[in-house]
Amino acid sequence: MNKKLKVAIAFNEANPDLYIRPEIKDPKEMNFIPYFEVENLTPIEEYEILVKRINSLGFDAYSFNLKDNLSSLLLDIKKNKPDVIFNFIELYKENSRLEMNMVGVLELLGVPYTGASPISLANCQNKVLAKRILNTHGIKTPNFILVKENADPLIHKLKFPLIVKPAFEDASVGIENDSIVENEKQLLERINYVHKSFQQPSLVEEYIDGRELNVAIFGNDNPIALPISEIDFSQMPAHLFDIVSYQAKWDPNHEAYHKTIPSCPANLPIEVEMQAKRIAIESFKAMECRDYCRVDMRLTKNSELYVLEVNPNPDLTEGAGFMRSAEAAGYTFDQILEKIIFFALERKN
Repeated sequence: MNKKLKVAIAFNEANPDLYIRPEIKDPKEMNFIPYFEVENLTPIEEYEILVKRINSLGFDAYSFNLKDNLSSLLLDIKKNKPDVIFNFIELYKENSRLEMNMVGVLELLGVPYTGASPISLANCQNKVLAKRILNTHGIKTPNFILVKENADPLIHKLKFPLIVKPAFEDASVGIENDSIVENEKQLLERINYVHKSFQQPSLVEEYIDGRELNVAIFGNDNPIALPISEIDFSQMPAHLFDIVSYQAKWDPNHEAYHKTIPSCPANLPIEVEMQAKRIAIESFKAMECRDYCRVDMRLTKNSELYVLEVNPNPDLTEGAGFMRSAEAAGYTFDQILEKIIFFALERKN
């Protein structure tokens, strides 16, 4: 190939100058034994590492920070004419619900981009709509109600314990240990908290006690399920519920972060493994995902599988999440990046 394909790694960090390296406590200052060693990188540094990796594959890659300025994105596309945009734009003007709009701009411009389409992002982020779509396809999800306004008493037929989530967030935003409620008083308090803190309805659903499985799906027309990863809760202390909270995902100083330990491939009976993969692929197709996706589900003691979330454009950090399953399947980090880029380029033709 004479001309290198140009790849723009697009993201939106409105105030990058305010980023400081996260302070990681000395293990001696923690009241628990940490499990993970944490890399002390800012998001900007992580994107620059990604640029270097993609350049090493023979592309002409560069990073572009939108900084909440749509005009700057349009100008960059006009100036640099990227062949493909590796899309990491997850919000606009601090509003995660505008993620789909940003992708819609790329659609209108006809620029190939990686990952989910606007409709897929919209449907997956709207948790209630996602449940209804999945249920229509015969895929089980926990029983739920949507609470738009505070109500005392709240009329429902759900069985405690329940989990209360913001209805339109992702990445476990708004999910904490206090999200699990065991009586009506706690339920009303948490609903009020979600409404006040996130300015959106509350999704209240039955808490499914069981094993948590993450099924990574890779591809488009013929997507495949990668080796299943399990979140091991066996080391979780009694005062924390067995959930992947926001703190468990993003706060390296929190005990939950070090007690939600991934295991891949998960040790599952073959029939359960095959069923989980089948359900994940069906979920991927039902939600019109593409390129790469992660389906989170719970496995009960009675071997029932419930889909909790369908996550388009999941985290691609090397050695974690989606990439952990990809590596277990024999893919290298670089191979996955390259394949995702070419998935997007194929849509141009």
